[in-house]
Amino acid sequence: MIQVIIPYPPSVNTYWRAVKGRVILSKKGREYRYVVNEAIAAAFEGDEVDDPRPLLGRLKVKIVATMPDKRRRDIDNINKAALDALGYAGVYGDDNQIDDLHVVRGDVFSPGCLDITIEEMSDDIMTQEKTDGKCDH
Repeated sequence: MIQVIIPYPPSVNTYWRAVKGRVILSKKGREYRYVVNEAIAAAFEGDEVDDPRPLLGRLKVKIVATMPDKRRRDIDNINKAALDALGYAGVYGDDNQIDDLHVVRGDVFSPGCLDITIEEMSDDIMTQEKTDGKCDH
């Protein structure tokens, strides 16, 4: 299990830019990746901390989002930039490993942050949760 606090992400609308028909990471996106990478490195430096990175199995992620201000925000816009940056920082191989994602709106406190818990899912939990779906195929 990994528990880490990272900065509040930039808006999804400012994270990527279209340039000559290609979508690229914006300057804000590159800066956010760098800051998250530094936060992850700091969280696992020192001999007393066991560094489980990279997580290789199927993952369960919980994000508690401390909002930077009282503006109306869609909490589903938080996920992409944060999960992309965590993957880039080597926490896991790819964010397609995430099978269970839970996002909670926390308090308001400037400058905002994300308290993230990431756990590898056991095979028996994955099997149970996949059979709990109710969609008719």
